[in-house]
Parts: sequence; structure tokens; C-alpha cells
Amino acid sequence: MSIPFSNQIANQLNLNPKHVEAALTLFAEGATLPFVARYRKEMTGSMDEVQLSEVTRLRDTFENLEKRRKTILEAIEEKGQLTDDLRSKIEQASTEAELEDLYLPYKSKRKTRADKARELGLEGLAKILMSQQESDPEYRAEQFVKGEVEDVDAALQGARDIIAEWVNENTFARNRVRQLFTRQAEIKSKVIASKKDEAQAYQDYWDMSQELRRIPSHRYLAMRRGEQEGFLRVSINIPQETALEALNKIFVKSRNQAAEQVEQAVADAYKRLLKPSIETEFATEAKQKADEGAIAIFNKNLRQLLLTAPVGEKRTLAIDPGFRTGCKVVCIDAQGNLLHNETIFPHPPQNESGKAAAKISRLVETFQIETIAIGNGTASRETERFIKKVRFNTDVQVFVVNEAGASIYSASKVARDEFPNYDVTVRGSVSIGRRLQDPLAELVKIDAKSIGVGQYQHDVDQKKLQESLDQTVEWVVNQVGVQLNTASVYLLKYISGIGPTLAQKIVDYRKENNGFSSRNELLKVSGLGQKVYEQAAGFIRVSGSKNVLDNTAVHPESYALVKQMAKDVQLSLSELIGNKEAIESIDLNAYVTDQIGLPTLTDVKQELLKPGRDPRQKAKVFEFDPNVKSIADLHEGMILPGVVSNVTYFGAFVNIGIKENGLIHVSEMADAFVSDPSEYVSLDQNLMVKVISVDAGRKRIALSLKGVKQ
Repeated sequence: MSIPFSNQIANQLNLNPKHVEAALTLFAEGATLPFVARYRKEMTGSMDEVQLSEVTRLRDTFENLEKRRKTILEAIEEKGQLTDDLRSKIEQASTEAELEDLYLPYKSKRKTRADKARELGLEGLAKILMSQQESDPEYRAEQFVKGEVEDVDAALQGARDIIAEWVNENTFARNRVRQLFTRQAEIKSKVIASKKDEAQAYQDYWDMSQELRRIPSHRYLAMRRGEQEGFLRVSINIPQETALEALNKIFVKSRNQAAEQVEQAVADAYKRLLKPSIETEFATEAKQKADEGAIAIFNKNLRQLLLTAPVGEKRTLAIDPGFRTGCKVVCIDAQGNLLHNETIFPHPPQNESGKAAAKISRLVETFQIETIAIGNGTASRETERFIKKVRFNTDVQVFVVNEAGASIYSASKVARDEFPNYDVTVRGSVSIGRRLQDPLAELVKIDAKSIGVGQYQHDVDQKKLQESLDQTVEWVVNQVGVQLNTASVYLLKYISGIGPTLAQKIVDYRKENNGFSSRNELLKVSGLGQKVYEQAAGFIRVSGSKNVLDNTAVHPESYALVKQMAKDVQLSLSELIGNKEAIESIDLNAYVTDQIGLPTLTDVKQELLKPGRDPRQKAKVFEFDPNVKSIADLHEGMILPGVVSNVTYFGAFVNIGIKENGLIHVSEMADAFVSDPSEYVSLDQNLMVKVISVDAGRKRIALSLKGVKQ
């Protein structure tokens, strides 16, 4: 049976219809995106997660269009106005705009000026004028002066109102104006004069104009935010004379006085009805496009942050820095369990640096600390300098950790459930330490929107943002995989096919049974059947299982295949895994079947070479320039180490160790044209930057990568 819309989606995305249909069938059967992308490559032609996401997005778009088509047909039919010709046009409409144009004359609406004119009996006059064969419209209008129609002017005005509505509801005319807007529309913003003093944040938009089709998402969202806050007036326009010229070519057919009446009606239709409608349509479309651009940046940044290099299972001392209230210190074991907490006051106003240093030294020795994590908020640099002056008997690595969202976590129900007997300051410090050990495991506990990995997060469509970010978290968790016997509920719920309810049941089973001894034991969890097991198993690892493949990304459905490979090279499974010479000697073509092709076999081979590999790099120690403590220490030409703190459409913000972040504008990223900053930099990347300008008054620092050796 053919899957609806598969051919349209394939054409739009330039994909093989057979592969699109296979993907849609899998999704309809309950398969998840990570599972389809990783374990069904033969069926989908190795579509990656981006392509598969586009397939599902277009599927939803076409389904919504079909629902709207059905609603419109039913609504017009109920009114008894659905002709065969109209039905055919509605059924053939391929866009929402086409559908709405066809529905416009039949849509229920408030009484219009044209409706009132019809009630006064002026539609006949409107038809006479529209025919443009009447040389003396005023004479003909006299015949309609009766009742509430007081004079000839009122009659002509009413007739023009009806014509204006006909013009507005004409599908061809609306499409012609759309074409002009598509090519020529400009978006303009003007500051509201009385609000200038309050609108300083929008100074760049006080008098701005740009082609709508070329405006970057961040600029559009900024203009609209300024409008919503009452500081700017924003409009989308094309030259009025251009629009009227195009419309007159459609409707004005003669050069007599009746044609002049029609021309007046056309001008009124454009200014009062058509232009506001099309402007709203293009504003909505531009907003959707801007949202998509902003959300795409959020996703890229979030993915990079979730894939931040972990230090692994190391005993950690974590510090949430502060001045007046002190630095909150916790010690956690290699698994992130809280061992100890207290507060030190090494900074003003207390200045108890000696006492604080003694405490830190004692804690490092007592709890055999291997790494120290310092949050990158207030007093971070001062705390880092203080810690590096403390002498330890062992080699202790010091890291500054991005603490975005830690305060959100510390006040959340998740944190209260984990640490019911501790306050938010302790919970926040634990989160900082765990974020060094395993950023992904800790960040999944925080609403992705609260992590701060983009711009204008409150201005974009919140539902789309949440759905998109959740999908990114799901994809990354499955890409990395989880250890079944240590993963939290918050990690497990993102595993393909599982969700929060089953995640809790898995953890409950684990507690009751002293952990899992194999992947297959998952099937003993209440409510977890074969379908869920199929979706989840490949992304779950069980270290210590009798079957060594349980600790790899090889899916259980391929176990028999790998056993045959091992048998063919006369090795046991444990001897084959990681044995490069033996694995490279295997001819994958010999194992191709109707169900298993080279894409799956290649993935199996890569997993056997590096079983259970973590796609994340290992964390590296990073140091800011010790001579730069404030913006006053900067000057043009300085080369400084920095950490990318945010990537946007127009560039990247870089933390150079002071309160103010610097900006690398896209024009300063490379000698070539840069269309996508994320192709050159990534969140939390360590790099060297050059200071090219400093505006201490506006607290702006311009940085460059050009000519800087990395």
C-alpha cells in the first residue's frame, strides 16, 4: 500500500521515493528517528537524521494541508455554494495560500463595507461599473439613489466598496501582488519619537530598511521584539505605484469614466484590504523563516554543548564562585555522589584566602580529589587564580565549567528529589562538578531552553523550539549511548523507544535486582516488549555482560552475523573485538543478504574495531591570559586565548576571561565569505583570538580569527 505524500516529499527533497516511503512506513509502525537513521540504512538509502527530520516535517505539513482542504470543502458545501469547478480548484491547490484565497469569498467574517452596500441594493451598479461600458456612471448611479442611499456620491462609493472586495478576493490578483512582494518587499523599522530615550537597546533599528528576502533571522526577530515592546514601528512594503500598476492591468479595461471608478476601487482595495492582508501573510512567513533560522542555531549550539568533552569518572571538587556570599564547595565521588559540602570566603569583603586555601588543600587530600571544577559565573576568574595558588601533594587538574542552567537545575523538582536535605547552593555546585564529569548526563536534567545556547529564545515559536531541542537531545543521547546499570532516569528517557515511564521502571528493576546482567534482561522490565527492545537495545550498553557485544553499538539483531564472522576467522567473539588485523581481513560482501547490506555491515565493522567508542573528545585544561582581568586591560592587536560561549547567525561570542564577552563577526572569521559561523567555530571551543577594537563605554569588544594561528 502506498504511503500518502511519499512522492511529493521525495520530489521536494530530491530523494528516492522508495526510500522516503520506507522511512514513513517505519515511522508509522512506531520506529524512532535515531533507530531508523542508525539501524535501517538499507531501507532508507542511508538518510541521516537531518534528512529524516525533513521527511517527517514535510509529512506533517502535507497532512495539515489535507486537513485544511477537507475543512474548507465541508464549510463551503454546508453553505450550498460548492460547485464542481470550485471543488476541482480546491482539490488541486498545492499551498495553504492557494487554499485560503479560494476560501476567502466564502469565509464567515464581520459585516464589511461591501456587505452593507449590497444590502442597500448597490451590487447592480457595481456590475455596471465593472463592465466599464458606461460613459456616464453618475447618471446611472442616480437610479440607485433611494432609501438610505442619500445621493450619487454615496451610490458610487458603495459600488466601489463592492468592487474593492471583488478585487481583494480575486485569486489571480492576490497571486500577482504576492509575486511583487516576493521580489521587492522591504521591511522597515522606525523608532517611535517619544520613546527614543527608552529605546537605546534598539538604536541599530531606529531607521532601518532591508530587502525582506535577505534579512537575517536575528535582525528580523530584533525588529519585531522592538515593535512588541512599543519602541519601533515595523512595516513590510512594496512601492505602491508598482502594485497599483499591476492591479490596474488586471481590472481596468477601458478609458472612460466607469474605468476611473474601477481604478479608484482598485486603489482602495489595495490600500485597505489587499496590502494589509498580504503584508500580514509575508510577516507571518518571515517570522516562520526567522524562527527556523534561530531554532537551527539553537540546535547546533545545543548539540555541541551536549557533546562537550567529559573528564570521565574522576573524584571532583566543584566550586560555585561568589564574592560576598562566598564560594560554595562540594566534593563528589567518581559517580557524582555528594560526599561533602561547605563554604569558603577567599574574596572581598571577607578576604579569608589563607583559611580558604587550607580548607581546599585538606579536602583534596581527604577525598583524593583528581579534578577541580569552577563555575564560569561571577568571581570565576578570581576563584581560578586563587585555586591555582594552592599547593597540592598530587596532580590536580583545574577546569572552568560552563554553568549555564545550573541555577535552573538547582531549584527544580529533579534537584529537590536528588538532594532533599540540601539547599540550592549545594545542588548548583554538585551540578557544576557533574557537568565536568559527564556534561551530557547532567545537562539532560535541565530544560534545553534554559541552557542559553542561542538568541531570541523567547521570541520564536515556543512549541517548535521545544520539539526541536528535545529531538536534538534525543539524537545526541542515542549517538553517545548509555550504560544501562548507571544511567539516570533523565538519560534513559531519551533512549529510542523508552520515554519517562519505562525509564523509571528500568531504574526500579535495576535497584530491585542488583542491576542488569545483559541487554536481553531488559525484556523482564514490566511493560517493555519486543518492539521497544528493538528500538532501544542498540543504544544501551551493559558492561560486564557475558556477551561482549552487549557493551557495543552492535544491535542484537546482528549478533548472529558477528558470531559467524568470528567463526569464519576462527576466533571467539572476545578475541575478534578490537582485533584490527582480523577485522580488516573480513570480506563484508560475503555477508550481504536481502536484509543486511553494506551500510549495516560497515557500521558493524567500525564498532568491532572500536567497541563502545564515545564520540566525544576528552576534556582538556584551558587557561585564560592571566594579565587580562577587565576590559581596561585590553588593547587592539592583543592575541588572547578564549572559549566560544555562543554561536549566532552573525558571528560568535567568546569568553576571554572577563565580564564582557567579545564578538567575532562573520566577516572576521575567515578571509573567504562565511555564510554559516558554525562551520568555523563551535560552542565551548578553545581558540586564540585577536582584539581589533574595544569600546569600553558600550562594553563592546570586537575580535578576529584572521591571521591568528590556532
